[in-house]
Amino acid sequence: FVISGFYSMSSNASESSGTDRHMEIHTSQIQRRTRSQVWEHFEVNLMQSDGELKAICKYCGLGLNTKSGTSSLRGHVANSCPAIDPSIRNTFRASISKKPAEENFMFDPIACREGMINFAIHAEIPFLKFEDPYFQPWINTMQPTFKVRGRQTIRNDCLKKYEEMKRDLQVELLSLASRVCLTSDIWTSSQNLGYMVVTAHFIGAEFKIKKKIIWFKELEYPHTGYAIEEEIVRCVIDWEIKDKMFTLTMDNASNNTSACELLTTDHKHDLLFEGKHLHIRCCAHILNILVQDGMRIIHTAIDKIRELLKHIDSSPSRLQAFNSIANGKGLPSKHGIYLDIPTRWNSTYKMLREALVYKAVLNSYALKYYEAAPSEDEWEKAEAICEFLKAFEELTLAVSAHREPTAHKFLPLVLCIQHALKDPAWQTTNLLKELAASMCSKFEKYWEPSEDNHQTGANSRRKNKEIAFNIALVIATILDPRRKAYFLRFFFNKVCKDNDQIGMHVDLALEWMRKYFAQYEKQHPRTGSMNTMTRANEPSVTKGSPLVGKRKLEDEFNDYMSQMIGMRASKSEIDEYLEEKAEVDREGFDVLAWWKSNAQKYPILSTMARDFLAIPLSTVSSEAAFSCSGRILGDHRSSLAPEMLEALVCAKDWLFKTKDSDSEGIVVSILLRSRRGMSIPRRNLTMESDEKVEEEKLDV
Repeated sequence: FVISGFYSMSSNASESSGTDRHMEIHTSQIQRRTRSQVWEHFEVNLMQSDGELKAICKYCGLGLNTKSGTSSLRGHVANSCPAIDPSIRNTFRASISKKPAEENFMFDPIACREGMINFAIHAEIPFLKFEDPYFQPWINTMQPTFKVRGRQTIRNDCLKKYEEMKRDLQVELLSLASRVCLTSDIWTSSQNLGYMVVTAHFIGAEFKIKKKIIWFKELEYPHTGYAIEEEIVRCVIDWEIKDKMFTLTMDNASNNTSACELLTTDHKHDLLFEGKHLHIRCCAHILNILVQDGMRIIHTAIDKIRELLKHIDSSPSRLQAFNSIANGKGLPSKHGIYLDIPTRWNSTYKMLREALVYKAVLNSYALKYYEAAPSEDEWEKAEAICEFLKAFEELTLAVSAHREPTAHKFLPLVLCIQHALKDPAWQTTNLLKELAASMCSKFEKYWEPSEDNHQTGANSRRKNKEIAFNIALVIATILDPRRKAYFLRFFFNKVCKDNDQIGMHVDLALEWMRKYFAQYEKQHPRTGSMNTMTRANEPSVTKGSPLVGKRKLEDEFNDYMSQMIGMRASKSEIDEYLEEKAEVDREGFDVLAWWKSNAQKYPILSTMARDFLAIPLSTVSSEAAFSCSGRILGDHRSSLAPEMLEALVCAKDWLFKTKDSDSEGIVVSILLRSRRGMSIPRRNLTMESDEKVEEEKLDV
């Protein structure tokens, strides 16, 4: 009985065990409730294999045992699976990597609020957007404990941020050992209020150029030279940089010239050499004036091309027909035809550039629909004009960069323009000859170095103050280690008609450079580098020793040698720089990095270089503020007070961060333009907006 009972119990246990195994196998076919992320890469159901349940990889079909957990599954997906896509593998590796910083993360509402204010300023977010009914619920999905404040609180926070950043910038400018170069311009807003912007440019001890908008104030009408001068003085006094002002870049309007003359008259004691070289004329503005003189000839030569483009753009059906022909010739469709604005020469360049790409399409369209087609001669003229304008656009972009040095590019710029206007190799057609002749008068007015008094005709109207180069820009070119005085002689040899004047101009520039050098030497005295070394480790010599006389002579000789070397160093630092061989002009050469690495060798010249290379050649940096303010003070925010507008414009500029991509060329080309439907600067430059460029690139 006992034995039979035992076997009976064993049998029942066996049956029970078999039932349990059956239940286990059966339930394994039911979808598992997986918690680990790795199960996304394996089949839902475990499969029986070799008497064991295994997880089957979705990619390679390999079965893996899961008795010990999911570590083998993670290792397979992260490292071993031969069929998994690399992007999926990398994403999985990133998801399982340990991130102790996030594990220990603690939410800081104060830091979150500060970051939100920075974003609101830099992204130009209207304050009313923070009261949108969907904004707080969205924040709740990320951090339910963070409560978004109302628009008035956001406004006050932005104002506090501006004031805090202004104090930091004031401290930086006060401690600055170099001088500050300014640019300024005037803008009329959509409220019909005049605003004046002042931008500071300076190079610190780390030899990095910086651009900061420091003034954006309402300027009451009329905008006379006295009003402009008074506002600039108020700005430099408020920022405590009156004694650090070096140059002022403005365009060639008469009121700006009067303002600079008043500054040099009333505040000459605060300026270097009484402000003799204070006024820098905006080179981009002069370039615009040069090209505008030739636009009458250009518009006449391309009239048929413009009329054909207008015809196509006037109707959707015509544009559709044009695109059909373009697609047949392997060219992409166009959403619209770009038409120029007669008063903006670069828009004409862009129109011609696109028209030349679609030349065959335009000819085919005109032939098919019986429109007047440009002749081959007219197409050749358009191509020549396009190449001609391309050179001036490149020069405009070169002088308009506002976050890199441009002053040392002045003389090469003038030489390039003279080459384009006077070199017969460029003037291959009668049209280009006529175009160059019409532009030469303005070139000679502003940038012809010859100052003889035997002028007749149109040249007799030139003023000496407009003819003469600003010596500060000439010195900046000399401070380019790739050019030095060699380029100075080469330049005047190219542009001077009288050979006797070449030496005069070179000597005048070098004389002023030595004057500035002497002035900087007084303000920045050298730290003695040839001090007598202590002899603490030398054996002492008792009085009356035979070695005393010898040691005395040695000391006197060392002192004499130190004095001679010191005198030679202080006397010849500038000569040593000029006599050394110029650096090779390689691509990507960084002039500021060169001066930083040679600051110990040329302590005074490197200090001069920080000031002269900070001089901006154009007012683009100030006009950039107008693009920003035009967006901030849009139709939906037209009630902003002038004080709040200044805070937002300045704070956005101070929050600037460099991008990894090199978008400076794109940015400059946009900053020189006026967007359609937006209030524009009173004296806007010539660059049109590029509708294809993303909005955020404008803000760089």
